[in-house]
Amino acid sequence: MNIDISKGKHRDKQLDRAAEILKVLGHPVRLRIVISLLHDDCNVKRIWQKLELPQATISQHLAQLKAKGIVESRRDGVKMCYSVCDELAERLVRSMISGCNKRSEK
Repeated sequence: MNIDISKGKHRDKQLDRAAEILKVLGHPVRLRIVISLLHDDCNVKRIWQKLELPQATISQHLAQLKAKGIVESRRDGVKMCYSVCDELAERLVRSMISGCNKRSEK
């Protein structure tokens, strides 16, 4: 990924967005939620069952991810289904996973 770090409004906005995403994903629970959602869009119950964390914890972190535009929700009957909607966040997480996998293979 080539990022031009020279000054400019457009570039500053891009870097600000990348920093914002990294800050939000810096919390292990939020990172685990996003990784889980990259594998499978799902509702809060399925997420907390997968991650073995309290429903309230998952809901709080999903609200923060949604507020930052990283995940979105859609109604599926009586359930809300969540998915990753930010392309940059998805690329960052997938790249991080790939890098971690390569390191663990050594």
